[in-house]
Amino acid sequence: MAAPNPLSSTPTTSTVDPAEIAKFSRLSDEWWDPKGRMAPLHKINPLRLGFIRDAACRKFGRNVRSLSCLSGLRLLDIGCGAGLLCEPFTRLGAEVIGIDPSQTNIAAARLHADRSGLLIDYRCTTVEEMDPRERFDVVLAMEVVEHVVDVGAFLARCTALMKPNGIMVVSTLNRNWKSFALAIVGAEYVLRWLPPGTHSWNKFVTPAELARHLENNGLVITEETGVAYSPFADKWSLSADMDVNYMVVAETAG
Repeated sequence: MAAPNPLSSTPTTSTVDPAEIAKFSRLSDEWWDPKGRMAPLHKINPLRLGFIRDAACRKFGRNVRSLSCLSGLRLLDIGCGAGLLCEPFTRLGAEVIGIDPSQTNIAAARLHADRSGLLIDYRCTTVEEMDPRERFDVVLAMEVVEHVVDVGAFLARCTALMKPNGIMVVSTLNRNWKSFALAIVGAEYVLRWLPPGTHSWNKFVTPAELARHLENNGLVITEETGVAYSPFADKWSLSADMDVNYMVVAETAG
């Protein structure tokens, strides 16, 4: 199964794939159901939250134990879905902007935030449509790059939205036979964690490809970790193994 070369793609006006929007729009009513089809995301969410929070606290000299450790920081969550990360980061004091091209996802996010008594700036938009004058301390692209049509162009736009001393956190899936077996066959067809067809293996991004895309945009990776699942403990944890799921933190080079 030959994969295309993501580094040879040509820039496009929009990196949004309408088919991908349609996939996740169909899940809008289930985002906040911890026992529904988004259950794996609910299980991994505390790990993602902790990793991002700790990276931001190290970068900006904050006390990670403080309940308002991200106070005063502007955070952009790209492809936010129904806000599973936006809400806890708002509770930690960040000024959160969550964007998603799916109207139904944003509607679900706004409804849940209202019920939770949280003020979050949700926008049905894309990174390309964001005001180029806006800047953020923390830019998140969590499980997004494997769904766009041009990874390089997407990350270029994400980089342009960062403050000079900001950080970007990216999580995605590696592309190899192990990830095909576990993330496609296992997760979608055997365990039925996600609807079949949620991911396209040939759009997965290797750590080396991601690093080169980031370097092309003047960023360097300062932290990286694998994310592994233990079926015996039914738990996700950080790992040195980046063969399947992984996360990186990137900052401006120099």
